[in-house]
Amino acid sequence: MRIRTLTCGLAATAMMSLPLMGGQAVAAEPGTAPRAAPAARVLTYDASGAAEFRSAVDRGAAAWNESVDSVELRPAASGQRANIRVLADDGWPHAVPGSLGNGTVYIGRQAVDQGYHTVRITAHELGHILGLSDRKPGPCSSLMSGSSPGPGCTNVHPDATERARVEDNFTGAARTAPAAGALAGAALD
Repeated sequence: MRIRTLTCGLAATAMMSLPLMGGQAVAAEPGTAPRAAPAARVLTYDASGAAEFRSAVDRGAAAWNESVDSVELRPAASGQRANIRVLADDGWPHAVPGSLGNGTVYIGRQAVDQGYHTVRITAHELGHILGLSDRKPGPCSSLMSGSSPGPGCTNVHPDATERARVEDNFTGAARTAPAAGALAGAALD
């Protein structure tokens, strides 16, 4: 969302200020519309089963919304079937992706009890639903490195490579299911 908003605002400002700077504004040819940025694919999530992790789910989704333009994660409206279900359980966090953008995320209390950051767990598991695989071992700067940097890592944002992969997954012809490796056994560890 960040780039699309900024780009549209800058373009409008430039067109309005051009005559003030001694230039001429150029009108579009009749019958042609300005090129709009592609709309983000909206995915809804249901965190009603996330128990004490509901706010972490919202913050994990917000981290993705701040980081990518091609997809937007929103809470499902009451009675609406969600693309993503988020549940709390007592095991280790993991995701069970279906098709790209659909699946179930489990926020496991075992990792939380060991000191792992709940928002990082959520953002990481949502990354699996968005088509990303684990990248282990990896640094804290890589969201998909999961638990490998240790419980002290609180980074909730994807790195440039992870952002680019999600953008590719959700634009144009790339709206197909992610590679099998992204779907099988997706977990924080």
